[in-house]
Amino acid sequence: MTVLTADLYDERGDELQSVPLQFQTIGGRARFSGPIRTVTCFEDNALLKSILSTPGDGAVLVIDGGGSLNSALMGDIIADLAVANGWSGAIINGAVRDRVAIGALDLGVKALGSNPRKSSKTGSGVADTVVEIAGVVFTPGRTVYCDEDGILVER
Repeated sequence: MTVLTADLYDERGDELQSVPLQFQTIGGRARFSGPIRTVTCFEDNALLKSILSTPGDGAVLVIDGGGSLNSALMGDIIADLAVANGWSGAIINGAVRDRVAIGALDLGVKALGSNPRKSSKTGSGVADTVVEIAGVVFTPGRTVYCDEDGILVER
C-alpha cells in the first residue's frame, strides 16, 4: 500500500468507514491492505487456522473474536501459516500471543492486545460472512486499508 490512510480518507471521504477502535500494530508490516475475508470465532482459533492454511492471494483476514482478551486467537505458528500462504494480514478483534515473533514476520497484524494463554480448538465459528466491529461493517470482497493511523474499510 503506497497511499496512507489519512490521505486516502481525504481523497475518498464517505466512501470509506474509519474504525474507531484503537487496534495495536503487532505484525512486522505496519502498512497493508487487501480484499476482506472474515471469520467469527470466540476464544477458539481452529477455524481461522484452517482458513490461513489456504492461499490468501493478498487478502486480509478480519477475525471477530468478540473483543475477548481471555486467550490468544493468533500466535507465531498461525502467523507463519499466513505468511507462507500469501495473506497480506489479519485484523483481530481479540488477542494474540508471541508478539515478538509475529513482529518479525512480513505480515500485517492488528489486534487489541496480547495474552500468552492459548485458545480452544473445537473449530466453532463462521467464515466469510459480514462482520461488524465497533460499528464498522466488514464485507467479504471489499477492500480494507491499514497503517499506523488506523483502519479504513470500503463501504
